Amino acid sequence: MTTTNANALTARWASTVDDGGTVLSGAGVYVLLALLGPHAGGPARDELLAVAPEPLKIPDSPTARMAAAVWSRADAPLTGAFTAAVPADRRRPLTGDPDVDQPALDAWASEQTRGAVPAMPIRAGQDTLMVLACALSVRTAWAEPFDDGVQRPETGPWAGRDLAGLHRRTRGAAGLDALRVAHTAAGPITLLTVAGAQDVDVVLALGEPGRAAGAVLPAAITALGAPARPLDPDRAAPGVTVREVEAADDTPELVVNAVRFAVRGAHDLLKEPELFGLRAAADDRTGHFPGISPVPMSVSQARQDAVAEFTGAGFEASAVTAFAMRLAGAFLPDRTHRRRVVTVTFDRPFGFAAVHRATGLVLVAGWVAEPERYNG
Repeated sequence: MTTTNANALTARWASTVDDGGTVLSGAGVYVLLALLGPHAGGPARDELLAVAPEPLKIPDSPTARMAAAVWSRADAPLTGAFTAAVPADRRRPLTGDPDVDQPALDAWASEQTRGAVPAMPIRAGQDTLMVLACALSVRTAWAEPFDDGVQRPETGPWAGRDLAGLHRRTRGAAGLDALRVAHTAAGPITLLTVAGAQDVDVVLALGEPGRAAGAVLPAAITALGAPARPLDPDRAAPGVTVREVEAADDTPELVVNAVRFAVRGAHDLLKEPELFGLRAAADDRTGHFPGISPVPMSVSQARQDAVAEFTGAGFEASAVTAFAMRLAGAFLPDRTHRRRVVTVTFDRPFGFAAVHRATGLVLVAGWVAEPERYNG
């Protein structure tokens, strides 16, 4: 159920994205929500547990890693229950001096993502009592690499442009098994699973022309958990053509034409607090976390920075999610805010999701609005 809950959060979040390129990790947010929920009280507890009712089991993976840490000030002592939930090696001191705290926070984000996310997405201030952070990184090589080349779309928003194309031909039924069509409320969506060499795959999702990212991406994520429906050669599918050719044998072949891409996402989770169960937790008129500290605290910042890159050799993605907490209630200080032959062609905006194969957990998902240009 934990994977289902985390993927459901990712799908709901994906429904809010616009058609610009982005990447996000619902799994990274879920880890922090699940940490806060059991230690919250009142409406904040109800909202958090409704979104993240149980901890997320971190996959034991050679290609995906996830780390979490908590920074807290001495004047916000932690309860025994919270220290029991957060091992000592994940707890770090916060001084209240932004010139000291911010470099330490940024260094952790950079170290955990090998420099892909060089700084913590939240800003430490004199009023910051606690920071909770989760870093996720995915690095997988393809089981079958692509050849680099050029792709020149004839129609759609990328028409007439020379793009950094990726091409691959796979013979045999196993190749065709990687391609399927999901029939969803957002229309038919073509799903291509690009197998990683180890335990993480990337699914590319192409909807009908003109379908918005906020419709295609959540429908594709939801379809990942449904039984696979193989390609029906007699039914149209976005981006797919089927033809018969003369050949030496009748072995089917899958031709994939894709594009290189690199996308970034910077997300302020408090712009959609209900989505993440943070509406009550962000109300600074009272404290919400008696299970963390006797000092009343509210969530003052909740942000995520993420990056992803898809190349002929493999896929890399990193995301850092962070929550900042400050004093809440009557003692809130004055402060200043800082805010057959089957061909599938991805030649227009499309979605993607990196999925842990054994658990089905969607590690990151995103939308490609602008691919890389071909540089010869």
